[in-house]
Amino acid sequence: TEKHAEFDFWIGDWIVTNPDGSAAGTNLIKKIQNKCVLQENWTSAKGNFTGTSNNFYNYKTEQWEQIWVDNQGQSLHLKGNRKGNQMILQTDEAKNDKGQTYYHRVTWTSNQDGSVRQLWETITNGSEVSIAFDGLYKRK
Repeated sequence: TEKHAEFDFWIGDWIVTNPDGSAAGTNLIKKIQNKCVLQENWTSAKGNFTGTSNNFYNYKTEQWEQIWVDNQGQSLHLKGNRKGNQMILQTDEAKNDKGQTYYHRVTWTSNQDGSVRQLWETITNGSEVSIAFDGLYKRK
């Protein structure tokens, strides 16, 4: 459906760079399951960190969801929607080891030149923002 195509701007075989232009890694994003799921396959520049996510539109919740699992045993469950040229997904709030509330927000921006920016922010106590990842995707 039209909803299933909202994240199609991320489909591709990508080279990803950090803000300073250094290599971050590569990412292959493809459609699977009768074009209802975007599957991500990430490999870091050094090849020691890999991860896979499945991204799908959930009709029950009327939101996009991402389930991420990596080779370090970490997982992430993000939910949200497309707004303009951005897909904005975030985790539920949790508490860190200091008892502070936090959540992760990941924003993918479809740029006019065909590139995609992925910005992963961690928001603590509702206002303290730290950047976990800021990558620019360019097609191979």
